[in-house]
Amino acid sequence: MTIAILGYLIFKILRYYGSKFLKKLANKTKTEFDNILIKNSFFLNLARVLVLIITYGSLAFILIDFPHFLEYAKRFVNLLIVLSFVSLVKSILQSIKDFLRTLPAFKDKPLESYVQIFMILLWIIAFVVSFSIVTGKPLLRFFTALGAFSAVLLLIFKDTILGFVASIQISVYDTVRLQDWITMEKFGADGNVIEINLTSVIVKNFDNTITSIPTYSLISDSFKNWRAMNHSGGRRIKRAIQIKINSIHFLSDHEIEHFKKIELIKDYVTEKSDEVHLYNTSNNIDKSLLINGRNLTNFGMFRKYIDMYLKNHPKINQDLLFMSRQLSPTSNGVPLEIYAFSSEKEWIVYERIMADIFDHIFASVSFFDLEVYENPSSLDITNLKTNTDEK
Repeated sequence: MTIAILGYLIFKILRYYGSKFLKKLANKTKTEFDNILIKNSFFLNLARVLVLIITYGSLAFILIDFPHFLEYAKRFVNLLIVLSFVSLVKSILQSIKDFLRTLPAFKDKPLESYVQIFMILLWIIAFVVSFSIVTGKPLLRFFTALGAFSAVLLLIFKDTILGFVASIQISVYDTVRLQDWITMEKFGADGNVIEINLTSVIVKNFDNTITSIPTYSLISDSFKNWRAMNHSGGRRIKRAIQIKINSIHFLSDHEIEHFKKIELIKDYVTEKSDEVHLYNTSNNIDKSLLINGRNLTNFGMFRKYIDMYLKNHPKINQDLLFMSRQLSPTSNGVPLEIYAFSSEKEWIVYERIMADIFDHIFASVSFFDLEVYENPSSLDITNLKTNTDEK
């Protein structure tokens, strides 16, 4: 008992002064790896293993007067050695993971998954070894039984195995990294990946909620990763406004002269009107009806105006595709879609740019004698009824 108490006191003293000495030594070195080892209690776990090994070797001397307790004491110390060895290996793996996190090549890799799978395998081995120590049966017998029990183990660790396979595929194919912005509607995820481990991918949504996605789902289900957009030359703007169909009409000569006053399209209006006039004159087209021959429309002019507006916009990436296009008519009118790429990709700035563009477009519609479709409100119905009653 005296020897045990003395050994415990020596261990505490060495732990206190040893930790101070190691910290001072680590601060003098250029590498950060020794600091990481201290942070993850590597030296403490190593000291514990060494002390237990020395204790095991000294049991015969310590228990010289109690030979009938020697076998049980050896089993108990062996158990402690196994558990301490598991803690030592865990601290080594955690230190390697933390060190790799400091390197640019591994900063966004799912290293936690690999640490977890090694720890699971290590705990299984430690459990078998511990059971062998407690029962006094040889290891070979337990590993033979473990082979027969493998089907049950596969069933128990099915999610873990799938997660490990998925982690490898995610890492090899580089589909998801830490801090990637992903969207996965099935799980309500829309935010940045903050952790990738063996069983789940943790996403911090933009509303500050947390979503946990099974790791294997990133392989089996579809999701959207916005990383490529962040590394590209722009962020896409793809939005449409609804134009009332009955506001679209052919342009008269008077209206054409009016559109020549709009700076962005005056050259286009002049060129196209001369081209149309030459065609109609050369083919003796009867223009007493406006529908005859070739004509310009206010909607076509508006589309050209938007194209020129986007071309001259300082926040639109001119090296990427940009256009206005007419989509299939619907019961709500003709959708006019603006397709372009903002040179600014940061969310708030991007939203401001898109809003400014559509503010201008909505304000410009009336200059082309067009109308934007919107469902009537209760106020519109009340005003219509009032006007009808007054008449």
